[in-house]
Amino acid sequence: MASYHFYEPQHGHGLAHDPFNAIIAPRPIGWISTRSKEGALNLAPYSFFNALNYTPPIIGFSSVGDKDSLKNASDTGEFCWNLVSKHLVEAMNETSKPLPRGENEFEAAGLEWAPGNVVDVPRVKASLVSMECQVTDIVQLKGAAGEAVNSWFIMGEVVGVHIDKSLIEDGVYKTLKGYPVMRGGGPGDYFGISEDNFFELLRPR
Repeated sequence: MASYHFYEPQHGHGLAHDPFNAIIAPRPIGWISTRSKEGALNLAPYSFFNALNYTPPIIGFSSVGDKDSLKNASDTGEFCWNLVSKHLVEAMNETSKPLPRGENEFEAAGLEWAPGNVVDVPRVKASLVSMECQVTDIVQLKGAAGEAVNSWFIMGEVVGVHIDKSLIEDGVYKTLKGYPVMRGGGPGDYFGISEDNFFELLRPR
């Protein structure tokens, strides 16, 4: 008979480190660029991020706390998502450093930016894929009892997509070629992907 460690989060997990974000893992990184109403640029990684809908394409990220990305996206209605590939891991990590409001993480991390085609928010120029988004909804999260928590879910419709042509073969986007880096748990666990752990499983008809 299997033995399980059971806990109720409201009473603590009883472990050396909270296992929640290590269990829901690996997670794609929401590397989000925004611009303030005053024109200041911001770039920050979010580990609670994913795709939400096909048509129209919608993505979303969760801001734990009232951060610049949340304020800027709320004020301007725009943001960009940038793919974190292996060659950008160190720069991404630099942009996670807490800087005073209004300071430019692009400059702090030594990153060039390129203008958006549809939105007035720059993307990371070295990123192999970027998505320009217009905000569709911002929701403050709630607990089961209905109390508001200090987190907001920001959703945006993808209105422009930039893909490095090296990632496209015969009209098909090759995920492995972009070498996406994903977030695990703990203070600094990250994961990559490789051909060795790829397999195909078609949906039954």
